[in-house]
Amino acid sequence: MAKARRLKPAEIEEIFRRFHDIEPEPKGELKSVNDFTFLVAVVLSAQATDGGVNRATATLFKSVDTPEKMLALGEEGLREYIKSIGLYRAKARNVMALSKILVEKHGGLVPPDREALEALPGVGRKTANVVLNNIFGESTIAVDTHLFRVGNRTGLALGKSPYEVEKMLLKVIPAKYLRHAHHWLILHGRYICVARKPKCFECGLRPVCRYYEQVMSKVKPE
Repeated sequence: MAKARRLKPAEIEEIFRRFHDIEPEPKGELKSVNDFTFLVAVVLSAQATDGGVNRATATLFKSVDTPEKMLALGEEGLREYIKSIGLYRAKARNVMALSKILVEKHGGLVPPDREALEALPGVGRKTANVVLNNIFGESTIAVDTHLFRVGNRTGLALGKSPYEVEKMLLKVIPAKYLRHAHHWLILHGRYICVARKPKCFECGLRPVCRYYEQVMSKVKPE
């Protein structure tokens, strides 16, 4: 593998200008009907696909859209809705526990700060970042496997841990692009900069991508 080269500020600016030109208002793919169901969907999405979560919650969220209704449904009832999702038993326990805390400590509302979010069962830093970004409009970046790969592969953010990559991205991404950077990068990793056989010859970032420059530019398109 070629030695990593960190991108220059002008190259990073160009990457996000291109992202913006392609999709000015990127959206995540998890479906929800309000803040509470979005939080639940994110918790359920750990080690699962957004599509799988959406299929499992399509019926659930039609009738269970508040923490009070979730508690009334009960853990066993919730398991029946989400049993197609990996780790569904543990996730059902967490959703019930976080619903109880929301009712008892937050008036049934999703709290708008990191400390309160991360105190909820099943909510870690990544989940909190997704919630803060999507619900409250904060410029947070949730580093999942897709975003970790894109950051290191392209030279945007070289790091050995998700937190290292997150810190670097927050440092180098131009402020005007931070609000949507999370979605641009995750969707790019999900559909273009995939783990195996990245679709470099379909990618609009080739002119400013370290990976393409050092590796794929020497490969002929199929």
